[in-house]
Amino acid sequence: MPLTPLDIHNKEFTRGFRGYDEDEVNEFLDQVIKDYELVMREKNELYDRVQELEERLDHFSTIETTLNKSILVAQETAEDVKRSADKEAKLIIKESEKNADRIINEALSKSRKISLEIEELKKQASVYRTRFKMLLEAQLEMLNNDDWDMISQPAIEEEEEEETYENI
Repeated sequence: MPLTPLDIHNKEFTRGFRGYDEDEVNEFLDQVIKDYELVMREKNELYDRVQELEERLDHFSTIETTLNKSILVAQETAEDVKRSADKEAKLIIKESEKNADRIINEALSKSRKISLEIEELKKQASVYRTRFKMLLEAQLEMLNNDDWDMISQPAIEEEEEEETYENI
């Protein structure tokens, strides 16, 4: 057990036949007591300071641990968000591809339908042209027929007769 200033102060020396000068020893012991008290006070202050710093170190260690955990949670969350975004992007791309395929198929279907309609219209136009051509040829044949000459001949004769009657 270490000496205390009180132990030093109460220390009694045995006296011998020509021993030390008691006043000088007491003066020296008083100086040792003062110095020892100062050292003890500094030791206690330093001990208190060490305790305070250890508490602060523990506090900062706790904060560091909490921050590390927070960083890990943030990284995991970021990874989760990234995975979710990748999934969503893939779903959007997949949906877009489906829509694109549907639109293309609809366009091809409409294109085929329109092509069929065009072909049908071409056939109808060809039939109409053929019929119109046949009608014109029939009309032309009628015009070129001699029957017209006969039809117009009696009308001319009648006009001549009328002129003759009028002159009479």
